[in-house]
Amino acid sequence: MARSLNIIYFAWVRERLGIDQEEVALADGIETIGDVVTLLAERGAGYADIFSDPGKLRFALDQDYGIAATPIGSASELAIFPPVTGG
Repeated sequence: MARSLNIIYFAWVRERLGIDQEEVALADGIETIGDVVTLLAERGAGYADIFSDPGKLRFALDQDYGIAATPIGSASELAIFPPVTGG
């Protein structure tokens, strides 16, 4: 059975993609947040530009912060957003 993940985009990521969320099918071997980012980067030029430097982004898996090495497990949602600054 194919897994899927709802990906929610925030701030300039959402603006540059022109969508706020999408459901992405995960092939076998997609096990971490980093694997998902690599998958997204391979979807076309707009995606490649945004996801070419994952260090510019932050991630939350089912509303818990994660890093590229964080396993997806049974999560259903991945939020992708730029670092938040305050002042």
